[in-house]
Amino acid sequence: MSGDPILTFSKTVEEYSDAPESVIADILRGAVDLHCHSGPSVMPRSLNHLQAILEAQDAGMHAILFKDHYYSVTPVAKYIEETMPDLRLNLLTGVALNNTVGGLNPYAVDHMLKLGGHIVWMPTFSAANHLRHGHRHVILPTKERMLQPTGLSVVTDTGELKEEVKPILDMIAESDCVLSAGHLHISEIWPLFDEAKKRGVKRLLVNHPTFVIDANLRDIKELADMGAYIEHSFCMFINETYNKKFTGEQLKQLIEAAGVERTILGSDLGQAKNPHPVAGFRSVIRLCLGLGYSEADIRKMIGLNACRLMGLPEPQQAASAAAGS
Repeated sequence: MSGDPILTFSKTVEEYSDAPESVIADILRGAVDLHCHSGPSVMPRSLNHLQAILEAQDAGMHAILFKDHYYSVTPVAKYIEETMPDLRLNLLTGVALNNTVGGLNPYAVDHMLKLGGHIVWMPTFSAANHLRHGHRHVILPTKERMLQPTGLSVVTDTGELKEEVKPILDMIAESDCVLSAGHLHISEIWPLFDEAKKRGVKRLLVNHPTFVIDANLRDIKELADMGAYIEHSFCMFINETYNKKFTGEQLKQLIEAAGVERTILGSDLGQAKNPHPVAGFRSVIRLCLGLGYSEADIRKMIGLNACRLMGLPEPQQAASAAAGS
């Protein structure tokens, strides 16, 4: 795709503000994590779903979205909701259309939606695009060796959207749930989102556009202009993670490309050897303050925008603080 690349800098801005912990904690209240990788999982995890819930509740967060590349967490979340009477957190789930659920499988989507899930991710770890990036070590290890994946794409060899994707888009539109582009290449996302909009899908999400997706700044602006939310995995921007890939200044470029109103910051945390998601949120809040963003703008990017995408009622404290700044 044409357009400006994601630039690199020899000199970066100061990445950490000197804001007191009480300010960080206050901004964190009402946050939403749309990218929590807790377990159980075939991948090494640092915490399980219940631990993620308890830590998020203690921090005053508003919601978390459980994402596993191999199964839908929806039944687990429903069980927790039924057996945890003191739950004070919105639990969000979905299904990733990878090999383990039959790929582009409308039955898997139907099951997830009938159980009360919220999002459909197009193929992630089974995406042909993801597998082609294997030389960049993006095929993350599982605890035990899994069957060799079959690469999946939503487009034909000549770039048209495959027919089997269209009934899935209709189901997403009818249920008014969220369509995520998964780990598709940017060239696959355009025909997918164009057809989705024609069929009435209103909630569009692009995860980590600079990782695997290969989107550039111009792509990100165009995606935001067509109504998509752009989620950046902040595990790739904070110093505390083993998979930091980008600088704070690069994050600012990415935010400016889509605009604060269309940007979501999700943790993409839960992996072994990485900080837990809540700790990551504290770090990215500090980073954003150091980049010069107001508390109101940070609240939008870590919570309010996610609420709008997912159709959640906004937490009153965060909404009032964002409106008043």
